[in-house]
Amino acid sequence: MQRRQFLSAMLGATAALGATSAKAAAADSLSAGEGVADITPPLGVELAGFHRPPGRERRAEGIRQLCEVRALVLAWGPTRVVICSLDALGVSEAMTVRIQRAAAKRTGIPAGNIHVATTHDHSMPTFQKIRQWGAMPPEFVATVEQRTVEAIVAAQADLAPAELSLGKCRVSGGNHNRTVKKAVVRTDAEFGPQSTDAERWLDTMLHALVFRRAGKKPDLVWYHFPAHAVCYADEQAGPDWPGEVALEIRNQLGLRPSFLQGHIGDVNPGNGSDWRGEIRQTVAAITPALKQAIAAASPQRVNCLRTCSTRFNVPFDMERFEQWIDEYRRDPNQCKSGRWVDAGFAADWYRGNQKRDRNLKHLPITLSAIQLGPVGMLLHPAELYSYYGLAIRRDSPFHDTLVVGCADGSIGYLPDPAAYQLGEYSALVVPKIVDNPPFQPTAARELTAAAIALLKRIAG
Repeated sequence: MQRRQFLSAMLGATAALGATSAKAAAADSLSAGEGVADITPPLGVELAGFHRPPGRERRAEGIRQLCEVRALVLAWGPTRVVICSLDALGVSEAMTVRIQRAAAKRTGIPAGNIHVATTHDHSMPTFQKIRQWGAMPPEFVATVEQRTVEAIVAAQADLAPAELSLGKCRVSGGNHNRTVKKAVVRTDAEFGPQSTDAERWLDTMLHALVFRRAGKKPDLVWYHFPAHAVCYADEQAGPDWPGEVALEIRNQLGLRPSFLQGHIGDVNPGNGSDWRGEIRQTVAAITPALKQAIAAASPQRVNCLRTCSTRFNVPFDMERFEQWIDEYRRDPNQCKSGRWVDAGFAADWYRGNQKRDRNLKHLPITLSAIQLGPVGMLLHPAELYSYYGLAIRRDSPFHDTLVVGCADGSIGYLPDPAAYQLGEYSALVVPKIVDNPPFQPTAARELTAAAIALLKRIAG
């Protein structure tokens, strides 16, 4: 509690300097600031990410490592853009909107320029509605919203002139495609103009954005890599492998990196020797790659900062949804396992969906693009299969593009058409968990096309 009180006091003090620091940012150059707030959950709160039936919930019995929300404010002239990274499983669009509005009121930054991403940590609570995979704790949600706004305010107060460098490094053994049984899977190194979603892929590239700041301001590192944060499945709360990588980098380089999640629909951490991902092996693979990316980061000429968003309707497969309803109605005893999880889960799903409005055939979401000079970013709320993240990067007008998932909402998986044909968990179980009808098998293709169009629009 003493540490939390100290953090709160520091945030309040830096907030008072926010307006002055923002005005001090040079009119025609890049400035960057970072703010951090503690969002370590209280003991007893329900953790998310694994199925637990009612009465046997997975609750936090201890704290493995302090959990944080980290905010990055970028400024160029009058333009301000915010990116937040929360140690959490997911965030709802409604919670995102509340944070955006509250932060806009405190900072003057337009709400549409504020983005809230999660690390998809399976050892934290969820801030989205999901069925029997972790309940959303209302009081803690309110706390996290408040502290996220405080982190944004502190980040604006921390603004200082900065030079952007970009580093890249392929990670060997840091992630694996969990849907592919063969030992060798095709990776980003082979991905090209003729690559399609008829095959499964793996993106091994780690991107590091390094903001080298003037004076005594510490440098900032924000990195992007696709790998579920799912190594731990016990009752200890903490930020999983991204937290342990951050500790290693801080001990070795004196920097505290912030993590942005990638396309993880078919990707777990580690080299695949453990299906879920063994923590030490994962950290041992990602840490040196991040160090190399930081060391090799090359300066980027930033001559603009732009952002834009668009609404996109993810199409539901209502015919398949009706088949599920009819299947359960005809014989609930046949809906006890597999894609129905268990009898209790299936009954809960049916009760919640038998009266669903059949006229709602799409799920509206927000796609956002950011241009930071020669670097592009695409933010979306899904867990994309690897092919689609690679395709967005391949067809982006920017030389380097970070495709950030689990951002500004959380809608679950967007797999490839084969996942529906094969009856994979991502296609047939996850929709029931996140309480939506299944998506059309081509939904990921459609989102990918919309994302590329948005990136081309912002590039001009």
